[in-house]
Amino acid sequence: MKLNRRSLVRLISYYPPYIGAGIRLREISPDIRRVVVEMKLRWYNRNLYGAHFGGSLYAMCDPFFAIIIYSFLGDQYVVLDKSASIKFKKQGKGTVRAEFQVADEILREIKQEADRNGKTTHTFTVNVLDEEGTIIAEVAKEIYVRKLG
Repeated sequence: MKLNRRSLVRLISYYPPYIGAGIRLREISPDIRRVVVEMKLRWYNRNLYGAHFGGSLYAMCDPFFAIIIYSFLGDQYVVLDKSASIKFKKQGKGTVRAEFQVADEILREIKQEADRNGKTTHTFTVNVLDEEGTIIAEVAKEIYVRKLG
C-alpha cells in the first residue's frame, strides 16, 4: 500500500503528540518527496529557559525521512528508524522550521541496494532553523530498509 498524500496530511495534522507539541505541517509536495514542518514557541513547549523544549525539536523531525522513503518504495519494503541523534546549536525561540527532502536519485539508490542485498541503511541530516535562518539544531536519522519476501 503506497501512502496516500491526502491521508498522510490528515494523519500528521491530527497526530496527538504533534498537536500537543504545537508542531504543524506546513507543506508536503504532491509526490511526498518534500515535507516542511514548523513549531511556534508556546508556553506548553518551552523549557526552563524560555526556549523550545529539546524533545519537541526532535519530535518535529522524527518520522519524515522514513515516510518519504516508504512513500517511494511501497509496502514491499520495511522502512524503520535505526538510530537518531540531535545536536543543539543554539536556543530556539519564536517559530522554528525543518525541511525534509530526498532526491529521486537517492531513493533509487536505496531501492537498488535493498533489492540487491535484501537490506540497506542510509543516514540523512536535517537542520532546524529559527526565523532568521540560523541553525538551532541538527538532527541525523539512520534509516533501515529491508525488502520483504
